[in-house]
Amino acid sequence: CSSDLRDRSYVRMDRNRFIPEDKGRLVTAFLSSFFKRYVEYDFTASVEEKLDAVSAGDLPWKAFLAEFWRDFSTALTDIADLRITNVLDALNEELGPHIFPQGDDGRDPRACTLCADGRLGIRLGKFGAFIGCSNYPNCKYTRQLGVASDAPGADGQPKDIGLDPDTGLSVTLRNGRFGPYLQLGEGSEDEKPKRASIPKAMDIASIDLQKALALLALPREVGTHPESGKPILAAIGRFGPYLSHDGKYANLESVEDVLTIGINRAVTVLAEKKARGGRPEPKALKELGPHPEDGAPVRVMSGRYGPYVAHNKVYATIPRGSDPQEMTLEACLPLLAEKAAKGPGKKGPKKAAKPAAAPKKAASTAPAAKPVAKPKAKPAAKPKAAASSDKPKKRVVSA
Repeated sequence: CSSDLRDRSYVRMDRNRFIPEDKGRLVTAFLSSFFKRYVEYDFTASVEEKLDAVSAGDLPWKAFLAEFWRDFSTALTDIADLRITNVLDALNEELGPHIFPQGDDGRDPRACTLCADGRLGIRLGKFGAFIGCSNYPNCKYTRQLGVASDAPGADGQPKDIGLDPDTGLSVTLRNGRFGPYLQLGEGSEDEKPKRASIPKAMDIASIDLQKALALLALPREVGTHPESGKPILAAIGRFGPYLSHDGKYANLESVEDVLTIGINRAVTVLAEKKARGGRPEPKALKELGPHPEDGAPVRVMSGRYGPYVAHNKVYATIPRGSDPQEMTLEACLPLLAEKAAKGPGKKGPKKAAKPAAAPKKAASTAPAAKPVAKPKAKPAAKPKAAASSDKPKKRVVSA
């Protein structure tokens, strides 16, 4: 449905119209290149007719599925033999005019701007597709899929925003495979430079030195809660802007709120979240400290199926045999990163398994109906028959 398309970032809504996103274009290009028959209008129309026939009882559903699966399994077998490079070549050919539009200067839009002979194209990484150079890893050019080639930092060169008055270090706008980000200084071999991702909802053109420094300073301490005396923090996490206070969280409406919200409104937002209720949050077995990327707390929790580590809304199971009290922040960060990379898709099978429990309950209620039918106590007469069955024993004795 339309909500699924938006949730998966395939499309966005603009004045009640669907506008395709680059992720949606990527999926469409893959299907049209390797499963062309299944996205053609004539095929989908014929499937609709056959489904109507199945619904009317004119076509056996098993025959319909067998026919569909016979051809589809063959198509799956054919594409399984393809190499990743073949798939990427097809996607670059299909999406080239969109991702690499020809400019007025006549220059090859796929020519790498960092090296002399590199060619830009779609590449696949651990976290999905991105734009990279054919000379990778010697050439470090990367660009997030969906970022225009003329966007700030898209050419692989950092854009200078200004100097941090406190440290004297330069603040630059850069673009990586995960999107645009800010960086303070250049760092060194022993210490990495401080970085801050730019949220998708924020206009890059609106970022000046003041806003850049504010993003680099996140999480921001809004103030002290008047009731608990504990600090209220504003930050941007994996699921958007939020407030945190004493282990409780409340979402904020916009990214700008993280930079501007005051103590009075922050207390109100937290109170409204508490008033809405919800399942109480389990107590932490151990506080590991703030996450190095967003400053949100990392905790070891006790769950129904064993201990786990929690950060924002990412939950990673602690390996069996490990002592939860001995876990450290350094040991838990890889677990959280691996879980975040897998995404929330694995929650589906758990929910699907729950309906299977319903028949068991129904089965357990069925035997309960037998005691209700105890008026059939007439079989008590059968013991007499059993008594008669004892007669053969008497014969045996008499013998």
